[in-house]
Amino acid sequence: MKRFNVTVNGKAYDVAVEEIANGAAPAPAAAPAPAAPAAAPVAPAAVGAGEKVTAPMPGTILDVKVNVGDTVSRGQVIMILEAMKMENDIVASCDGKITSIVAKKGDTVNSGDALATIA
Repeated sequence: MKRFNVTVNGKAYDVAVEEIANGAAPAPAAAPAPAAPAAAPVAPAAVGAGEKVTAPMPGTILDVKVNVGDTVSRGQVIMILEAMKMENDIVASCDGKITSIVAKKGDTVNSGDALATIA
């Protein structure tokens, strides 16, 4: 494993790179940590029981339209996700009650990240 300092958009990152032998794919690695001192990371909120609503693409949560315990219908807007300067409605995937909200306003999410659960 080799370590490098990489600067992206003026922000320095300490990156570890592993060489792949015989075409074997390495295990997914965590996102690079900033080289400069940063605030301690916040643990993600617990995902509740039920069907997960996930982010369809990377972006930033602009608004959360529901609260834990709210009853929602399939297709109802529960969050607004900004991606590529466009606002995208994140809708309930089924009828039920919101059992948890993992993402909050201002959070940056990746494709596939859990946003909420509905039971």
